[in-house]
Amino acid sequence: MPDFLVAGGAALLSGSMLVIGALVAWFVKVPSSATAGIMAFGAGVLLSTLAYELVQDANEGGGVTATIAGCLVGAIAYVIADTVLARYGAQHRKRSAGLQASEGDKQGSGTAIAVGALLDGIPESLVLGLSVVATGGVSLPLLVAFGLSNVPEGLSASAGMKQSGRSARYVFGVWGSIAVASGIAAMLGTFMLASASESTIAFVTTVAAGAILAMLSNTMIPEAFARDRTITGLIVTVGFLTAFALHELG
Repeated sequence: MPDFLVAGGAALLSGSMLVIGALVAWFVKVPSSATAGIMAFGAGVLLSTLAYELVQDANEGGGVTATIAGCLVGAIAYVIADTVLARYGAQHRKRSAGLQASEGDKQGSGTAIAVGALLDGIPESLVLGLSVVATGGVSLPLLVAFGLSNVPEGLSASAGMKQSGRSARYVFGVWGSIAVASGIAAMLGTFMLASASESTIAFVTTVAAGAILAMLSNTMIPEAFARDRTITGLIVTVGFLTAFALHELG
């Protein structure tokens, strides 16, 4: 199977976990403490994945300069985009507890939330595509880690969307569209970077890593901590170690 199809299929599968999380939130009333715990676990998984699957590998392949530069560019770009979207009502897009703006509260907030959710998901898809370019196959630890983290993202954000009065058509339209866009982004990544140098791949990988790290700091960890301050750190650690074990087994 061509690399671009492998990458696209992997990213589509990972993005589909957002829909799974949304389905749970829509049809099951999940306690806020459970939502916080799931979100904390997903954050820990992503932190470990950044450290062992992205930044470390990028540094070994492309060098420290490309790695540091990429991380900074990704984080800065994400923070700027996130700040702009927050002005249009998307600052609480991952919140589950009634903090999300409705269209009545903020005109255009629905579009802003959808764009923000896309902003959160695309970096992961690019990384999956780049893993195919670098190794000729999908990194199973990356795929599992991103899939595991997408479930709580979809769950928490969809719970907040439902509470703010968003329709099922809107909620599942957003996550379904992001799953498809993720697949397309991964395929484009393999096309554009198929013959790129190791330093270029390292830079692009860590741009995505920096964006994911900024996303964790701005959205996932604050949501988990706001709902349950007692054992959030422990659950993040369990998520971190889970992804570390996947890395070692992989």
